[in-house]
Amino acid sequence: MNLKEVAKRAGVSIATVSRAINNIPLVKGATRRRVFKAAAELNYFPNLNARSLAGGRSRALGMIASNLENPFFFDIFRVLENRARAHGYELLAANTDYQAEQLERCVDLMIGRRVDGLAVIVSEMDPHLIRKIDETDIPAVFYDVGSAKHRMSNIRVRYKNGIERVVEYLHSLQHSRFAFVGHHSVLCPTGERQTAFLEAVSRYSNAEWRIVANEDSLDGGRSAAREIFASGFRPTAIICVNDFMAVGVLRELREQKLRVPEDVSVTGFDNIKLAEYSSPPLTTVHIPRDRIGLLTFEALVPESAIGKPPGREIVVDPEFIVRESTGPAP
Repeated sequence: MNLKEVAKRAGVSIATVSRAINNIPLVKGATRRRVFKAAAELNYFPNLNARSLAGGRSRALGMIASNLENPFFFDIFRVLENRARAHGYELLAANTDYQAEQLERCVDLMIGRRVDGLAVIVSEMDPHLIRKIDETDIPAVFYDVGSAKHRMSNIRVRYKNGIERVVEYLHSLQHSRFAFVGHHSVLCPTGERQTAFLEAVSRYSNAEWRIVANEDSLDGGRSAAREIFASGFRPTAIICVNDFMAVGVLRELREQKLRVPEDVSVTGFDNIKLAEYSSPPLTTVHIPRDRIGLLTFEALVPESAIGKPPGREIVVDPEFIVRESTGPAP
């Protein structure tokens, strides 16, 4: 494997690949990310930072995310990048598209890059990768996977509390026919939200429900909503695993001439900016991405968090937010 093949895969020149992997600032962030993604896909793991062998520090942090197209992940990236830049670090990002094989390549890439800290904001983590990262002694932060130890921190969100609050609220509005729109339900933390939904609706004797899953995207949400109604089930409330898919659900409901919330109530999860500006604005559960980004940086760069020990278990509580996408059952 060589630079020429990476350049071809990334759709850039060999010179651009060389600049990107040698941290020359002329390369735009989006191009740099494309180069590193191509390198990971081709299993090209050069010693990207030989200067760190002498100095012991690369002044680079890494972030691996499941889906950077989803604003939830990008919001965390943005905060982490701003904090990193302010402290003299660069931030390298990699995207897995929820693929376990791609995650392993991304981990190898970050280790090869000799990053000073690694944030793994993914759902598809395998235990052997956690061990691999642990053996490198690189400070790491995981999101709702693994457990805290040594120099590895874990940020957990009480998703169950958020989903239970959504179901309780909708039931108080006399809803009894629920649909849940999810994706990758076998993975945490998305699977945790589906499990919490099932536990919550099972408490009500008059409740009926359906669960559908599709890809984590606007189109995925739209397709999931189409599948629900094609099945013949007519929910009065649709609970979505995240806001990103919920916006796609709203689009499909408009196509089917259904009013929100008069005919169907819709809820999201995460409270990305799009939720506030959708039509109608989404009832959702707020996950503080700014705080998560800051906590991640502090765990990766211990000198920025004086008095806070490495290897912490950090628990985040969500906040329920009511907007115009929910109302009484028809």
